[in-house]
Amino acid sequence: MAQYLIKRLSLSLFVILGVSMIASFSIHFLPADAVDLAVGITDSSPEVIAAKKHQLGLDRPPLEQYLDWMVQVLHGDLGKSLQTYENVNDMISQRLPVTLEFTILSTIIAVSIGVLSGIIAAVKQYSIADKIATIMSLIGVSMPSFWLATLLILIFSVNLKWLPVGGPLPKFSEDQIGNLKRMFMPALSRGLHSAAIYFRFTRSSMLEVVRQNYIVTARSKGLTEFRIFVVHALKNALIPVVTLSSMQIAAMLGGSFILETIFSLPGLGRTTLNAIMQRDFIVLQGMLLVYTSIVIIINLVLDIVYLWLDPRMEL
Repeated sequence: MAQYLIKRLSLSLFVILGVSMIASFSIHFLPADAVDLAVGITDSSPEVIAAKKHQLGLDRPPLEQYLDWMVQVLHGDLGKSLQTYENVNDMISQRLPVTLEFTILSTIIAVSIGVLSGIIAAVKQYSIADKIATIMSLIGVSMPSFWLATLLILIFSVNLKWLPVGGPLPKFSEDQIGNLKRMFMPALSRGLHSAAIYFRFTRSSMLEVVRQNYIVTARSKGLTEFRIFVVHALKNALIPVVTLSSMQIAAMLGGSFILETIFSLPGLGRTTLNAIMQRDFIVLQGMLLVYTSIVIIINLVLDIVYLWLDPRMEL
């Protein structure tokens, strides 16, 4: 296990390096940079723009800028925003908890609804419950998260006035109820879409497993249906679901770009989107570095979960 973890972490460093290089060099091909947007292309003379770029070191070759940034990263410094001059480390430490809370709540909603309904639909195949759940899953897969978010705002905020949309996000340690109210609609918007995908995977996987010979043997021994499905079938049926989880969690992180903007959440997604619009590549590189690290860690954890679900798998 230790050798496997060392090997995976070593490969992960190359992945992070590749992502950071792509982000760093691709931003230089955009038609306008952060200085152009900050000082104004039409309102400033070429001399003012050139002086500003020289002050920020943006007149140097892209490779030199990237190497300087990597040296800073190795010293634990992700640099400062080209627009607000705010330290990127501080921006990440303030906004990362919001995105992690959004992702965790979305995952809990998706897994609890999708996996549970998938198991029930497989156990009660072709029943009314199975048909209703299948239809609802088709609607959930087809429905974009941003459209569902708009619908939830109209129902729960505009009409019923039960849940807030804007305003500051209270700290979870200080106001748990207020925080969960603020996070409920964003997490539900993303979670219901993913729940439909979890349902389809869980149902098909369970139906495949219950037809195996060892399930027939378990029934012949007189075991209860509950024990057969929960103890024997479910563990093997969850292996494809774990594979799906790595993709869905990454999709939730990507979905935070839009949903955090719709619900005015001060998370990494909204900050990254603002950095893209402002061509603030220092902030963008730092955010992508965090996103890449999170996805790598999630995949590493899920690989270990594979081994727990099926010890026959080799690292």
